Amino acid sequence: MLLEAAHNAGVITNQEYAEFQNAGYIGLYGGLTVDDIHERKKLKDNEKILDFMGSTELIANLFRISQTEEKLKKDKIHSCSKATSTHYEVGAKVRKAIEDIGGTMPEDLPTPEKSIKQIEKEQLKKLKDKKTKLMLDE
Repeated sequence: MLLEAAHNAGVITNQEYAEFQNAGYIGLYGGLTVDDIHERKKLKDNEKILDFMGSTELIANLFRISQTEEKLKKDKIHSCSKATSTHYEVGAKVRKAIEDIGGTMPEDLPTPEKSIKQIEKEQLKKLKDKKTKLMLDE
């Protein structure tokens, strides 16, 4: 959804989208770029940052993403540079909120040993092995 909102706001090329994405992380992670976060989490080039987060860090990022999407639409932003600066500002405000409530900064949270995809695969295998009926509300 953020990709679509960014595109509608004027973020068109792959390079522009990379800069847009980076700006949100820089805002939330106190100046750390995507590359810095990858290095800090010891991720491989093909691994996605969002796949290697605990719930607190993931929620902060999803909040950054959802609020950026909403702001791009609400403010009717139609400039790549304005969209990018908006993503940075939203990330910085989420960071400030975490700071204000005394939370742990995202870059200081532990990186899970397994990705969300690995955990999901293991859980599905367990369900299949048990031949358990999955309830809709689980």
